[in-house]
Amino acid sequence: MVTSDQRRRQLAREKYARQQQRREENRRKAKRRNTVVAAALAVVLAAGGAVYASVTLTDDGSDKGSDNAASGSPTPTPSQSESANPEPKLSVDAKASYAMALHTNEGDVTITMDAAKTPRTVNSFSHLAAKKYFDGTKCHRLTTKGIFVLQCGDPKGDGTGGPGYTIPDENLGALGKAGTEGTVTYPAGTVAMANTGQPGSGGSQFFLVYKDTKLPPSYTPFGKIDAAGLEVVEKVAGAGVAGGATDGAPKKAVTIEKATVTKK
Repeated sequence: MVTSDQRRRQLAREKYARQQQRREENRRKAKRRNTVVAAALAVVLAAGGAVYASVTLTDDGSDKGSDNAASGSPTPTPSQSESANPEPKLSVDAKASYAMALHTNEGDVTITMDAAKTPRTVNSFSHLAAKKYFDGTKCHRLTTKGIFVLQCGDPKGDGTGGPGYTIPDENLGALGKAGTEGTVTYPAGTVAMANTGQPGSGGSQFFLVYKDTKLPPSYTPFGKIDAAGLEVVEKVAGAGVAGGATDGAPKKAVTIEKATVTKK
């Protein structure tokens, strides 16, 4: 016959076993999440230096020449949060579509932007392009594993430059609800903002997705590349990363010779 004491001990053992099982399941889930996030951060477009080396796409918000680019690293640049200049006043038509034409040494890339969905992002690009901010800048980072993006918009060309101000995140729900892994799919042809990993930390760096890529829904999707432009980016990606790496400067160097934004 089982005594009440034995019954209590049995129940305690069973409870302990359930707790251990739950802990182990949580550890496995956390490990899977971290693996996904790590991969994503390595590819994330970071604005402001090394952040882009990981899945994180970052952008620095300091003055021209210090904007952080999507580096592939999830580590944000400290200067990203130190906005020295005010965000430009809204001057675009918030009901219109705009086209940003990037004339590069490898071919033209035209990006359609919807100001109704991302007014402040479109306004910032219109403002910067008018000031020739992007002219003569390099697309400094290419990732070919885990995430598939070409990152541009850093006047310094090393992932640490920015316009001296930051803009808020916009349109983050456009790509759907994040799955159990905490990511959504950024389809090939998507153009999105790099940031430091913190909300509202975008500057001038952005990334061009040339192959479907899973990332956390933390990067403002603000444009779509035209078919000819996507072919240009795919050609650059096909040449690989300098030195045979999977994340770094593209082997086929890309320079934005001129950038213009016009109302469609």
